[in-house]
Amino acid sequence: MTMTPPDYDDITAAVARIEGHAVVTPLLSSPRVNEELGGEIHIKPECLQRTGSFKFRGACNAIAMLDDATECVVAWSSGNHAQAVAAAASARGFRSIIVMPEDSPVAKINGTRALGGEVITYDRYHQSREEIGIALAKENNAVIIPPYDYPPVIAGQGTIGVEIAEACMERDLTPDQMICCTGGGGLLAGTSIALRHHFNALEIIGAEPEGFDDFARSIEAGERVSNASGARSICDAIVTPTPGKITFAVNQALVSHGVAVSDDEVLDAMAFAWAQFKIVAEPGGAVALAAALSGKVDITDRKTVIVVSGGNVDHSIFEQALKRL
Repeated sequence: MTMTPPDYDDITAAVARIEGHAVVTPLLSSPRVNEELGGEIHIKPECLQRTGSFKFRGACNAIAMLDDATECVVAWSSGNHAQAVAAAASARGFRSIIVMPEDSPVAKINGTRALGGEVITYDRYHQSREEIGIALAKENNAVIIPPYDYPPVIAGQGTIGVEIAEACMERDLTPDQMICCTGGGGLLAGTSIALRHHFNALEIIGAEPEGFDDFARSIEAGERVSNASGARSICDAIVTPTPGKITFAVNQALVSHGVAVSDDEVLDAMAFAWAQFKIVAEPGGAVALAAALSGKVDITDRKTVIVVSGGNVDHSIFEQALKRL
């Protein structure tokens, strides 16, 4: 498997590959909300995607490309890639073994098991999920499906950009900017490749939780940097230690800059998403929206596409958000 970044043709091939399996999610907008905010926002709610996040796209594309003789796949994930791989593997009759942090949201661990995944937990602060996953793959003669730094996965996530572009063109809408969360960078990279194919002047911004702004700092430094080992955030879906090698190369070329938001700003965005659009966003999934609502990204008099990347949130965290209404 080549490890060069995917191009637009790879993404359109992924569109065809996942058709009928992944959900074509809508692009949501509200004239009343836009008037209140002083700018147009158009939300891509991947919380409505199969398994509750954008991750199903990449997992589905990667697993669809495997040989029929494959028996088992291994992945590591805090939860969204885990559920996506379990679902896509089960659909093809493959076993799936998923390495997950022991402190992953209960909803994500239970969801992964319900979808057919064999969950192996680990201590995210003292153990290496990659080392555990590689050992499991060897023991089970399995194929590894990495969560982000893997061309088939990046191409699958890029199908979001194709759908956004098609929805914009149907509305005769030319967006000024796109805000997308980033952890490892697969979603940001794939979506950016697809959208830049259609909108050359589009400004692209990566959004991260405070304490996990490794992408923003990497862009400034011109090389990949890591987060502090003691950093903590409620945004479990995107608390990766450093950008991926392939994804950073793509994002460094296409993304203008990154911004960071606080947990409080994320909870406010989750409440806003529910109140105004009736969508359930998990903390990591609401980071891009938080960047817009908090003013970290200026949306005044601009047309802004915002990716809400997932909705797999435990009740206790969602209740914290709704108490802000």
